[in-house]
Amino acid sequence: MAEEHNIPKTYDPASVEKKWYQFWEKNKYFHAEPDPDRKPFTIVIPPPNITGQLHMGHALDNTLQDILIRWHRMMGDNTIWFPGYDHAGLATQIKVEEEIKKNEGLTRYDLGREEFVKRVWAWKEQYSNRIIDQLKCLGISCDWDRIRFTLDEGCSRAVREVFVSLYEKGLIYRGTRITNWCVNCNTALSDIEVEHKDDAGHLWYINYPIVGREGEYLTIATTRPETIPGDTAVAVNPKDERYGKLVGEKILLPIMNRVIPIIADDYVDTEFGTGAVKITPAHDPNDYEMSLRQNLEAIVVIDKDGIMTKESGRYEGQERYECRKNIVKDLDELGLLVKIEDCPHSVGHCQRCGEPIEALISTQWFVKMEPLLKAATDCVKDGRTQFVPERFTKNYLGWMENMHDWCISRQIWWGHRIPVWYCDDCGAEIASRTDLDKCPKCGGHVHQDEDALDTWFSSALWPFSIMGWPEKTDVLKQFYPTSVLVTGYDIIFFWVARMLIMGMEFMKDIPFDRVFIHGLVRDEQGRKMSKSLGNGIDPLQVIEQYGCDTLRFMLITGNTPGNDMRFYWSRLEATRNFANKIWNASRFALMNLEGYQADAKRAPYELADKWILSRMQDVAADVTALLDKFELGEAGRTVYDFIWGEICDWYIELIKPRLYGKAGEEARATAQQVLVTVLTGAMKLLHPYMPFITEEIYQALPHDTESIMISAWPKADPALQDKAVEKGMEAIMNAIRSIREMRSQVNVNPGKKVPAILLVSDELTEVFRENAAYIHLLANVDDMELLPLTADKPENAMASVNAGVEVYLPLKALIDVEVETARLNKELAGLQKEMHRVSGKLQNQGFLAKAPKEVVEKEQAKAEEFAAKIKTIEERLAYLKTI
Repeated sequence: MAEEHNIPKTYDPASVEKKWYQFWEKNKYFHAEPDPDRKPFTIVIPPPNITGQLHMGHALDNTLQDILIRWHRMMGDNTIWFPGYDHAGLATQIKVEEEIKKNEGLTRYDLGREEFVKRVWAWKEQYSNRIIDQLKCLGISCDWDRIRFTLDEGCSRAVREVFVSLYEKGLIYRGTRITNWCVNCNTALSDIEVEHKDDAGHLWYINYPIVGREGEYLTIATTRPETIPGDTAVAVNPKDERYGKLVGEKILLPIMNRVIPIIADDYVDTEFGTGAVKITPAHDPNDYEMSLRQNLEAIVVIDKDGIMTKESGRYEGQERYECRKNIVKDLDELGLLVKIEDCPHSVGHCQRCGEPIEALISTQWFVKMEPLLKAATDCVKDGRTQFVPERFTKNYLGWMENMHDWCISRQIWWGHRIPVWYCDDCGAEIASRTDLDKCPKCGGHVHQDEDALDTWFSSALWPFSIMGWPEKTDVLKQFYPTSVLVTGYDIIFFWVARMLIMGMEFMKDIPFDRVFIHGLVRDEQGRKMSKSLGNGIDPLQVIEQYGCDTLRFMLITGNTPGNDMRFYWSRLEATRNFANKIWNASRFALMNLEGYQADAKRAPYELADKWILSRMQDVAADVTALLDKFELGEAGRTVYDFIWGEICDWYIELIKPRLYGKAGEEARATAQQVLVTVLTGAMKLLHPYMPFITEEIYQALPHDTESIMISAWPKADPALQDKAVEKGMEAIMNAIRSIREMRSQVNVNPGKKVPAILLVSDELTEVFRENAAYIHLLANVDDMELLPLTADKPENAMASVNAGVEVYLPLKALIDVEVETARLNKELAGLQKEMHRVSGKLQNQGFLAKAPKEVVEKEQAKAEEFAAKIKTIEERLAYLKTI
């Protein structure tokens, strides 16, 4: 192939990536229509939030999905990847509120609901387009014609249908309960939106005066003194003999001067604190449950902003932690503070803003989970949906066993508004699939519930709402259930569980066959990437510097399912070297394909040809099997080793004489044909990982499809697999490696030819005799003697023993004894001089007495090292005298 038809000397990722992505999009290669005659393969993207930039976790997650999609597309499946993004209710609202406050000094309340929601839609338009552009930079091959948004018309209709259906079944209800409350975001949170972090904390021991017993107290221990004004009882365990006689008595609540009872309840832990606990029903979920059993009053003393209410008496208006300090101070002054102990404990924080949450009584909307759990549990237990790795099955099932009713209402404006209306005239509560302007019961005026739904409510419907449900579309019929969900272990409970619940309830089928779990991308020190640590890495900046293929391949190789991975810049450099290796090898191949004709008359295959073709079949089979088991990292490593370690390092080197025409045109045609076959096959195997460079090379090679991404996936051809050939070639390669290593050990000039003696087993003799040219070529051997394995071993020769082959290199032919002796004597003299200096130090008592221990030890280590080197050189010099 003439130079002008070859690929450029240097690989330029930026130009290649832009060109081929536009080509793929223009030709609609990502798009798929339902085809009942073909096996479907479906993935729905975990929709990224419209809160800003994609991070390295997105890069990993989407690369994993794209590898599976590109592979199945090449396998001929009816392959589709549904894209989209999530409105991310609370997270997005916080972002927009922060921006409005920063730029305009206003709150959402200043703007009003309608205007604020308009602002968020404008934010969505800006960032959703950016997210799509970022995904395209990653080479993601989603069907962009089918992009969806969790607040679009179709998804909104699905949300209404699910909400009203569950409401009509009595599975959605409105109730007043203790909920997790974020005082910063001003909304309720579900249990899984609360992150528990270890807090240093304290345990305050406080004396509560016993009514009618002058000078007697009941000592309680608490981690939250600020809730004391809301206490309505003190509880002890009925089995605790220390307090049995006090049950039924009353105490005077310190500071508030309110009388409350001493009650008995099995819940009380006799080992915690003093075994007597304050009960604050309005601010602790366990206390709340106890209050229902014991018929206790719930007094709210902390409001939704984290400010003390009028029920807290003189602490009204104080911030909760300011109140804590003041109450402790007051108790101390009253002589009721017994002691303070350090008490590390887990404190719940808002997942979005990081503020410590409050347990507050509020009226919210809930989904009854218990009736919905069985189907979503059974489908995992019986294997209809499988977790990869399997160990996450136990995590999922354990969490499902302990799931409480799901609080689905949020006190926010951005999101799916609760589709419930209240009649101002007759008081009716109506859940409706369509908006109401009057009461369907009395015709009176209605108003809609102010709250919005938890983001995860609409996300839970994603696998079927994205396909047009509740309409029974052809797309839904063909592509549901989806084939695999790829996601991180950190949202199994947020998202995966809820999709299984909703899928089983509304589709009566699983939403996905398998859940492929990956870990987090951490920095080189193993830390989670975060803004606070400043260790985040922007994938787009990496792509700009190294190219998309390099980032993708680095993220995947060395990554095992379910485990976290570390981002190493050194691995990125190594992967770029791999891309350059592929490029240079392909460029060499293309330079030597001039005059190539697929149907040209060819000479019979040589051993190297048979070997690389056989290995190609092995690798194709291995990679396919590994991908099928979701061992994507190992599959990538297998392709890497094949391309670099076998095609580049061995096969191309072995066929150079034939490519240069030294063995005739028919032999050249054979080498060309095999090189095209294996290089094309290797590019196909690598394509899911490195789509751009493989497309560029594929297009330059002789090819029969418009794009590598719609070419056929390599399948192993048993007719080309030959283990005997592989064994013979491996033996020759081992012999070459041995000769190269021995030459290196004695610093033989690479250009110098050396003789070699090979003792070979009967089984391998013919292979070595017929292919001796390979050893002459790649080991730079001139005279080579082949002897039986039973022959006498040569003397004065370096030796290397392999299975079935012993390699000997006569030393006289390798080195100039006189020159090598002089070099070694010079090195010996230098070592002896250093040894004399170190020995002098170690024999100096003054040095030994004054020098730090580590300095002395360092000198002793030097002495040992020099002694070992001197011994080795002396032995070598003695040996040279015998030659």
